[in-house]
Amino acid sequence: MTKIKFGTDGWRAVIAHEFTVENVARVSIAVSKWLLSKNDKPVVVIGHDCRFGGSLFLETVAKVFASMKIKVKMAEGFVSTPMVSYGITKYKADLGVVITASHNPPEYNGYKLKGSYGGPLMESDTKDIENIIPAENDFYLDAMNIADFTKKGFIEKVDLETLYINHLLENFDIEKLRKSGFKFAYDAMYGSGQNVFKRIMPEVDMLHCEENVLFNHIPPEPLLKNLQEFSNHIKNSKTIDCGLAVDGDADRIALFDNEGNYIDSHHIILLLTYYLKKHKKQSGKVVTGFSSTVKVEKLCEHLGIEVQRVRIGFKDICKIMLKEDVLVGGEESGGIAIKGHIPERDGVWMGLTIWTLMAETGKSLREIIEEIYNITGKFAFERSDLRLEPGLKKRIVENCKSNVYETFGKYKVTKTDDLDGFKYYFSENSWLMIRPSGTEPVLRTYAEAETKEIALDILESCYKTIIKS
Repeated sequence: MTKIKFGTDGWRAVIAHEFTVENVARVSIAVSKWLLSKNDKPVVVIGHDCRFGGSLFLETVAKVFASMKIKVKMAEGFVSTPMVSYGITKYKADLGVVITASHNPPEYNGYKLKGSYGGPLMESDTKDIENIIPAENDFYLDAMNIADFTKKGFIEKVDLETLYINHLLENFDIEKLRKSGFKFAYDAMYGSGQNVFKRIMPEVDMLHCEENVLFNHIPPEPLLKNLQEFSNHIKNSKTIDCGLAVDGDADRIALFDNEGNYIDSHHIILLLTYYLKKHKKQSGKVVTGFSSTVKVEKLCEHLGIEVQRVRIGFKDICKIMLKEDVLVGGEESGGIAIKGHIPERDGVWMGLTIWTLMAETGKSLREIIEEIYNITGKFAFERSDLRLEPGLKKRIVENCKSNVYETFGKYKVTKTDDLDGFKYYFSENSWLMIRPSGTEPVLRTYAEAETKEIALDILESCYKTIIKS
């Protein structure tokens, strides 16, 4: 029996190794039992992304749910995670399932669970589901027929992409973007957001907006190292003002300025906060992850709004968005949500919001960032993952817990924090963070400083200190 565990954003595994039809059925049985214990006549919205076998795994989910008398709204074709999340709220469903491994390499697939509010299902609920996953699948799936369930009214195919597109058109002035004088570009990374701009702004320069289940052998994670072709395209065009990239299921975002420079999620969180508070006069606090830039506090202090730090993972941000007035909720990995939309990450929505900021102000992305720097000061952020022998990883973590590290090379620790990992401050503008992966022999290391060179030097000093300690 394969032990199935849900991580910070669902269950993910290698296709045909652990991610099999049988294991997808086992998870779906547990989800069905959990849902039926809470609802008499539940409705579930389900969809899959562009990965290999997506429709096969989705049909497995649909068969299990329908056989247990759960009504299923099943997406036609591939869809993004935000399309499923929005569909849940539109159809007033009780749950959502997305067959996606998000930004993971192409050999992976995954199983994301979404609550009735359209955001990540709470950790307590996924734990309950995890605890009742049966040892084996006792459903004879081959004897089940999607057409039969459809005739009986348990499965209905729905067009989630059009539903989402119409929602975009109702909330963004696309004509204003067209007439802004700015030229935009979009990279879907071969992911499930590839059709959006073909339908709403076909004049946008588009890269990797076609199906490729191997993602051209580049993980669909919107990091600079995975977006070099897009960066070079913008540099060489000399006419593109802003590039938007989203990950494999279109819930994470990255931006590029008119010179092809990568604009990370830290800057995007600041841009959205600045726009919604200063220009749109909206209220609410900012909720961000433990690994996000300290400039969030600096900007929010200037704007007169509250900041709340949470553990890494969007679930904790969503939890607060459901109960409190939140203007922006964002994490370092590129998942960001804003007020007025679902409590869920949405790369396309965030990108259109920033393009609207440019159109309304007539300013380039770089000009707006410079405005923010006038308030916060310039900064750079770097991250690197260290793959270590388990014994060494354990020793380093124990050293962190025991407060062994007081300096990292020439950088003297002035303050520490252990909300989620171990954060070492050197000044109000520079810090290092060490965070162990819970599932791999990996230490994630993060650094922020006034310049890229200093941030990289902090990481190098960290490695020299922890490896020899």
